[in-house]
Amino acid sequence: MKLFAGAPGWTARADVIVIGSGVAGLTTALNARAANLSVLLVTKAHIDEGSTKWAQGGIAAALGPGDSPEEHKEDTLIAGAGLCDVDAVNVLVTEGPEAVRKLIARGAVFDKAESGEIALTREGGHHRNRILHAGGDATGAEVSRALLAAVQNDSGIEVIEHALVIDALKASDGRVCGVTLHVIGAGSSSGVGRALARAVVIATGGLGQVYSQTTNPSVSTGDGVALALRAGAAVADVEFIQFHPTVLWRDTSAAGQQPLISEAVRGEGAILLNHKGERFMSAVHPQADLAPRDIVAKEIFNQMREAHVPHMWLDATAVKDFQERFPTIYASCMANGIDPEKQLIPVAPASHYASGGVLVDLNGESTVPGLYVCGESACTGAHGANRLASNSLLEGLVFGARISEHIAHHLAPQQEPADESNEKRVLIDPSIRIPLQLAMSEGAGVMRSDKSLRATLATLEQLGSRYTDQPGVDAWEVSNLYFLATAIVRSALERHESRGSHWRSDYLETSAQWQKRVIQRLDESGTWSSSLEEINHG
Repeated sequence: MKLFAGAPGWTARADVIVIGSGVAGLTTALNARAANLSVLLVTKAHIDEGSTKWAQGGIAAALGPGDSPEEHKEDTLIAGAGLCDVDAVNVLVTEGPEAVRKLIARGAVFDKAESGEIALTREGGHHRNRILHAGGDATGAEVSRALLAAVQNDSGIEVIEHALVIDALKASDGRVCGVTLHVIGAGSSSGVGRALARAVVIATGGLGQVYSQTTNPSVSTGDGVALALRAGAAVADVEFIQFHPTVLWRDTSAAGQQPLISEAVRGEGAILLNHKGERFMSAVHPQADLAPRDIVAKEIFNQMREAHVPHMWLDATAVKDFQERFPTIYASCMANGIDPEKQLIPVAPASHYASGGVLVDLNGESTVPGLYVCGESACTGAHGANRLASNSLLEGLVFGARISEHIAHHLAPQQEPADESNEKRVLIDPSIRIPLQLAMSEGAGVMRSDKSLRATLATLEQLGSRYTDQPGVDAWEVSNLYFLATAIVRSALERHESRGSHWRSDYLETSAQWQKRVIQRLDESGTWSSSLEEINHG
């Protein structure tokens, strides 16, 4: 199944195509070059406009005295709420420290303590100080800067900016051998073209724009995950959408990307208050305001619902040197008329991170040969039902390196695409975007139920029947959001329990019989199917 698009008018070739310029894509590209493979790096906007640069939190790694990968593993498993794949977690925490050291060797500069050592802080769900930060609250920007500098100094990496990837191309044996794409901005190529390679790596980041309020940038429409779905790849754990508990609340009508108030602020002593001025997290979890994100988000939601108010408060007035420690957050607050050193910050949950995605193995390969997926677009099993804070950048570093190594040792010969003229093609009218986002936030957001999910699915089916024959970026993005929203709602309906970042008001308990992965697939005719898969719990 494919999206309706014009016939490709140009062709590019490389050993490896990497789609996305965040930490996952850049790491994969650099490691592929280390194996002497030519790389075509495709990015939807400017090369530095992905989600990575927005990451205010840090990178978690067991680098401090007294810490160990085993302790990092335990914290990750607890946050993952019984749904982590133990082998994937082991890979993440044991290979993580070396991946961070390699990042530092590539030029990334992290904040230092007075002793001159790298300063390690703590965030929600961690029992030790193991979070590296850069520029206080600008870790993602520094990681992106260091990796981009290395990429731009490598003549073996060709970059195509402002390019939306449309669909995968397959050879006659079913192996992915390239992609179709549309170059949006200026460049030597324009319009729809095709890029052919011996392996394709999706690293397109998140899908936060499927909701009306999100911390994700506008480019985060899940294009890579939707591409993989239409190519026949299995997706898993997509019901587990992490809602960041503390996003700056501005107005009930505010839409799109919202300013994030990192939990590192709570790590430095900020506390959550309800509208009576009372602390409420201490009665909910032993770690109080530093409890795992899903627990904090749920309790804020509960407090909001019980008090019939649109937000809670974050009191950061006792945080020492707030402006210096969190310059980005300080600027966001001041731009919205709030002085965080003197005033309470209004906060509410918003869509932040997809713990699930395209199902991959420990080498990052999907269920479709030749198609690899890395970073937030992937479901490695390392995050389970709820990602532990600051494990996302680490996952991109670790699995980006593993993917490149696997490709280098299993590189297939270049094949030509098979005839696709008989494949079913669809394209959905871009006018459904806002109704889709509102429906998802209302019925498949922080709290769900059978009633709300079925109503959302009915709305999606109605919206999905509005087709267009006018291809373009808006229609391609909306079509991707439609497929992803449908997968999320179908999986959420399937899981009859509350676990991690999936919370159902009609199934409030966590059930041992649901310690399984929900898989979704889309066949060539557009028919959906669901299945359950056992998880390696160790």
